[in-house]
Amino acid sequence: MDQIKVTLKGGVEKTYTKGVTLIEIAGDISRKLSKEAVAAKVDGVIKDIGSKLYDDCQVEILTFDDEEGRKVFWHSTSHVMAQAVKRLFPEVKLAIGPAIDEGFYYDFDREESFSTSELEKIEKEMARIIAEDYAFCREDVPRKEALDDLQKHDEPYKVELVQDLPEDAHISFYRQGEFMDLCAGPHIPSTGRIKAFKLTSLAGAYWRGDEHNKMLQRIYGISFPKKPMLDEYMTRMEEAKKRDHRKLGKELDLFSIHEEGPGFPFFHPKGMVLWNLLTDFWRKEHQKRGYQEIKTPIILNEELWRRSGHWEHYKENMYFTKIDEMDYAVKPMNCPGGILMYKTDSHSYRDLPIRLGELGIVHRHELSGVLHGLMRVRCFTQDDAHIFMMPSQIEDEIIGVIDLVDYFYKIFGFEYNVELSTRPEDSMGSDELWEQATSALQKALEKKGMPYKINEGDGAFYGPKIDFHLKDSLGRTWQCGTIQLDFQMPERFDLTYIGADGEKHRPVMIHRVIFGSIERFIGILIEHFAGAFPVWLAPVQARVLPISEKHMDYACKVKKRLEDAGIRVELDERNEKIGYKIREAQMQKLPYMLIVGDKEAGDNTVSVRVREKGDVGQKSIEEFIEDIKSLTSKFN
Repeated sequence: MDQIKVTLKGGVEKTYTKGVTLIEIAGDISRKLSKEAVAAKVDGVIKDIGSKLYDDCQVEILTFDDEEGRKVFWHSTSHVMAQAVKRLFPEVKLAIGPAIDEGFYYDFDREESFSTSELEKIEKEMARIIAEDYAFCREDVPRKEALDDLQKHDEPYKVELVQDLPEDAHISFYRQGEFMDLCAGPHIPSTGRIKAFKLTSLAGAYWRGDEHNKMLQRIYGISFPKKPMLDEYMTRMEEAKKRDHRKLGKELDLFSIHEEGPGFPFFHPKGMVLWNLLTDFWRKEHQKRGYQEIKTPIILNEELWRRSGHWEHYKENMYFTKIDEMDYAVKPMNCPGGILMYKTDSHSYRDLPIRLGELGIVHRHELSGVLHGLMRVRCFTQDDAHIFMMPSQIEDEIIGVIDLVDYFYKIFGFEYNVELSTRPEDSMGSDELWEQATSALQKALEKKGMPYKINEGDGAFYGPKIDFHLKDSLGRTWQCGTIQLDFQMPERFDLTYIGADGEKHRPVMIHRVIFGSIERFIGILIEHFAGAFPVWLAPVQARVLPISEKHMDYACKVKKRLEDAGIRVELDERNEKIGYKIREAQMQKLPYMLIVGDKEAGDNTVSVRVREKGDVGQKSIEEFIEDIKSLTSKFN
């Protein structure tokens, strides 16, 4: 037959002649779609929009509006950057250039460091390549031919990538103009589709992320199909710089990181107020829901980590030490400690579920190049919990955790989206148990009516997981909460409970966090609120500002009354003009400034300035206290 049946998104079926291209199908749907199409999914596999079809299939046309479409667009732009670099600096060796969550990068091996002026030259050359509107053309070659070509052009990193592939591997290159790069694709139709771009930063990166390999130079960039989209992005990035938690953390005296401990944050008194507010809230809400809090050691015998599977699957991220000539490991995760706690006693089916919560400090070996304030550290506190249950309790327990996560994030005003992450390549356990665990998570999400996206291969090594991605005030997403369903650890540690039949049975285990890392959650809060925390979260809720020295006695009385009412208050005792004190308090982003002078002292009031509104007039001390309490009640 010369006809094939194509099923489009939404279930619409159309008939086309064999050999029809995906771009022709896009044009048949709408002229606008054919102009905006960057790639297409054919039976779930992303392909070049110029690909031909010869069999019945399902087709989804991708544009820049689709996440997968954006990745194709950004990856194509990384090839344009590589072409520009090779034109300007032919001696440079190419490594890899993938799309990332927002934009792209390419790693280059060059003896000299790229300068700011050279990045500008690369941008100009990229603009020329885009104006030349080269088509992206795929070429499939045998493995030996690919190796010969890459060795001839002296591209050692590409040679290494091909050598790591099996003998019968499918090797493809993409050519645009005179430039050709090893790549699986797909790519956009031509360079001219890129209407706006910007190279954003330069960093060092070890080849293949291994600190024993050579340090390469990584150039980051972003691109869009329309110029206004780039303008909007750059405006957002400028706002993000102002909100950078590292900058605000220093200005607001919340935390610091020192050369003596890179990746190990120090929390200052005001930062500890935030910390304690979060952990106190966490404890209160978990107690309500039947969790028991535990504490497990930071260092445990190496054999435990072999038994748990961390030695085999996570060793490169762990720290080790010796005690009495025996090998120990610093815990990167809290779960083995929680398991040992479960094993301290025998359990009946009547005891289950058992919910053990722990604010546990963990240490993970992160490369120095990826450390970033509170967002990527080597020591952090996970708000962990491990739930041990019967198989019949799985769905209810997962739903209970989902409800708790939802409650927490709404308290902080966060929207979020959900991903279901499936079995990774580096994992343990049978296909049957993984399928059972994944299905249980899916059923719980569907019962809640919660939309979710499948994130293939990103589960934990011991089980699939539900990940919660917070959306902040700039539209950025942060992965925080997670629910992991685990059939493996109970098996490896021989966990049991006595069932109603009097026989031993194997429990199932949930690993879950809500904040994720408390340090990282604080960093997210700092940037989300730009340091201007709502009253209930502000380390200092009000500052009393006496107009002159003679008003100090009354100011002290106001401060004492507020402290007695549980309000976090400071007194500015400096001999400075009131205008200076107000400006200083505003710079510290304090919610309230309470100005006291002769009139206030005589009337037993305070003049209130609100961070967002300015002067709102006089109030009695009691009235002000009630206002604060009404704003903090949901958190207390």
